[in-house]
Amino acid sequence: MELDDEVCLCFHVTKRKLVNFLRIERPKRAAQLSECFGAGTGCGWCRTYLARLFDQHAAAATAAAPPTTEPDPTKAEYARARAAYVRRGGGTPPPGATPIDAAD
Repeated sequence: MELDDEVCLCFHVTKRKLVNFLRIERPKRAAQLSECFGAGTGCGWCRTYLARLFDQHAAAATAAAPPTTEPDPTKAEYARARAAYVRRGGGTPPPGATPIDAAD
């Protein structure tokens, strides 16, 4: 996933916005990333990825542990996984969200 790819497909929040929010605002908990343009408050799909970004940032800031080396999904893989999540009843995207059909 590139910096300009959307992490929160409901509210169109990019990875770049989230990384900058982490750097500038220094949230204490992953849930506080919702203050970054509402990320994670729509269908809920991105919450796991938000927690991962938060953990990576916290580890880098404290140098206590190396950040995870799991590769990021591609933009298309991420969108397909979110579409499957929504179709399984995992959440309901709000009006204006990236349509789940756009992932196919």
